[in-house]
Amino acid sequence: MSSTVSVDIDAHVAHVQLNRPQKMNAVSFEMFAELAEVGDRLIADRSVRVVILSGSGENFCAGIDTSIFASDGHGIDDDSMSPQTPSPANLYQRAAYVWREVPVPVICSIHGVAFGAGLQIALGADIRYASDDARFSIMEAKWGIIPDMAISTTARNIVPLDRIRELAFTARVIGAPEAMRIGLITQMHDDPLAAANSIAEEISLRSPSAVRAMKQLFDEGWSVPAAESLALEARLQSALLGGENQREAVSAAIEKRTPNFID
Repeated sequence: MSSTVSVDIDAHVAHVQLNRPQKMNAVSFEMFAELAEVGDRLIADRSVRVVILSGSGENFCAGIDTSIFASDGHGIDDDSMSPQTPSPANLYQRAAYVWREVPVPVICSIHGVAFGAGLQIALGADIRYASDDARFSIMEAKWGIIPDMAISTTARNIVPLDRIRELAFTARVIGAPEAMRIGLITQMHDDPLAAANSIAEEISLRSPSAVRAMKQLFDEGWSVPAAESLALEARLQSALLGGENQREAVSAAIEKRTPNFID
């Protein structure tokens, strides 16, 4: 367990929690680094089939820790602003983009506020569940900066560009119903963490080989020419057909039992 991000893995589900409740889980320099480190650990852990991302205390994340601005950029250097090879994202972008690099579904549970950096971290997830009183903002304009934590890639196929522009230009705070209406979140729930746990359990019972291939298909095939996406579909399917997990999925379905997949 790290000081600003906690991780617990149980029954193939990794529970990752932003852990600065006294600061509304505001993202410090330390948390930027730890989110990337946690993501790298989960990328390497073949036993993990689903990730749940949440915040401790009363909020998901209030955004960047404003003490960073008081430091006059102290700690921000050329290395941290350069791609963290083999990732195309720099250190700050990876706090959000690493959830796209994790090869299994990432479900974000949002309560309280998801402002600025917090919203961008949530946008890195595959699925976002929020409480009906949650609030959201692309707040960077308030601080005289741009949203630069991979939003240009993570929001690309989620929210229409004019909506993103309006929210970013104004730094306006919106509620969960509007966020749902424009596609910023997937669903509203009275208890988003319980909903995330429920769907995580359901996903964890599917073939991990197929689920990983689906995430790759959606991430890599959604915005490329048809010939490339069709070829990717065929290549991923060919790799699955006849494999041990695919055979086990068929057998379990026919025999009406819980499948026993390998990781």
